[in-house]
Amino acid sequence: MPTLTALAVKNAQPRERPYKLSDGGGLYLLVTPAGRKYWRVKYRFRGKETVAAVGVYPAVSVAVARAERERIKTELAAGINPNQVKRIARAAGIEASTHSFKAVALEWLEEVHRHAVVPDHYERNKRRLELDAFPSLGHRPVGEIDPPELLACLKKIQKRGHLETANRVKSLCGQVVRYAITTGRATTDPTPSLKGALKTAKVKHHAAITDPDEVPGLLRAMYGYGGTVVTIAALKISSMVFVRPGELRQALWADVDLKAAQWAFQPSKNGDPLIVPLPSQAVAVLKELHELTGRGKYVFVGARSNDRPMSNATIKAALDRMGFKGEMTAHGFRAMARTILAERLNYPPEYIEQQLAHSVRDANGRAYNRTAHLEQRREMLQTWANYLDALREGSTNIVPIKRNA
Repeated sequence: MPTLTALAVKNAQPRERPYKLSDGGGLYLLVTPAGRKYWRVKYRFRGKETVAAVGVYPAVSVAVARAERERIKTELAAGINPNQVKRIARAAGIEASTHSFKAVALEWLEEVHRHAVVPDHYERNKRRLELDAFPSLGHRPVGEIDPPELLACLKKIQKRGHLETANRVKSLCGQVVRYAITTGRATTDPTPSLKGALKTAKVKHHAAITDPDEVPGLLRAMYGYGGTVVTIAALKISSMVFVRPGELRQALWADVDLKAAQWAFQPSKNGDPLIVPLPSQAVAVLKELHELTGRGKYVFVGARSNDRPMSNATIKAALDRMGFKGEMTAHGFRAMARTILAERLNYPPEYIEQQLAHSVRDANGRAYNRTAHLEQRREMLQTWANYLDALREGSTNIVPIKRNA
């Protein structure tokens, strides 16, 4: 017997995750976090379970959805596959474009991906799909894309020599198809079948100066650089706290507490916040910068607008102009700190890795949260800032700190 009423369907409210309301006989209503309501019929054909897309509520009413369920049963009894996407979509008056790879990908980007990653990451992945997946796959029904078709798309990217991009697009396509599966518009993810089918890009490490003997020259060039106040401040803070370049350039004044000498921010939209203790030298730099940009949102504002953060190319461009092209990058400050703190200043790996916002586990295998060892990291960063000052000033009295790990 049917279990859903028209009122129950109308009043079904979105939840944090997609959920189903069953009407019996395989028919159910899928309600997404965005409030969309999709009719689906689950059935088995030749022993294989699949899902048929019946339509979208309220365009397709409860009565029409039930009629489609009965039609599907009739076809199955006759040994006919209902052809889940195309035929049922036409019968229900639903445009095939709502099931295209492009339509599903854009929906996934807005409803899922945007809320799971930082804005830069979202924009990069959206651009990758637009440039490298939509031209070949965008018009295709997402449920009909098979491994050879996806591989052909990825081979085009690989042929241009963009091996890493090809693998990233493969991963994105897999996420889109898996979203389509959860929303009843596909049944199979083609990406696992492509394991080993693409060339693997060689790991390319960011250029970094990690020899303490070479660091003084870098620091003197930075402190004597003739760029803008914002750029020079960004270079100094990068060297002192070695956060990711994207995290630095998008730093918000609302997250910086100069009195408490710390900066708390979310490295990504998921997970624990990271508390960055600020050494006294960093506080001094930020106090000076606050006079210039403190009335706005961003700590490190862009060159053309105070309403936008610094460009992701600013620090690298400054390092290139200083003569460190191919030797040092914005990301290189992380490798520099990681190497010298461990090898010269003898700090325990867990303190360094936590400051790098990497996942760190204790002796029992439990993940530390990003606020752990705060006081130890505060002492570490102050020692690091003092060490950098000593290097820049040419001190000959720098000795390794003997410390138990």
